[in-house]
Amino acid sequence: MNRRLVERTQTGVRLEKSLLKVLKGLAEYCELSLGDLLEGIVLHAFEGKAPFSPETQAAIANLKKVYHCDLSALDSHKLREAGE
Repeated sequence: MNRRLVERTQTGVRLEKSLLKVLKGLAEYCELSLGDLLEGIVLHAFEGKAPFSPETQAAIANLKKVYHCDLSALDSHKLREAGE
């Protein structure tokens, strides 16, 4: 595999708590760092491609149950912080 040389930067991104737990669990499942997982998701999304196989989607569904994450794409851009 020909690996591309990139420059990464540290960022302070805020995410919904249960969603972050699912992402961390998925990164562990995929044997990736959280950053590598997010980069892969974004690069696939930018090209209109689905980032996950049916097997990985099943793992995500299980992780969502474990971490009580009931968010879906319908919730995108409609979340607000507690106390707002």
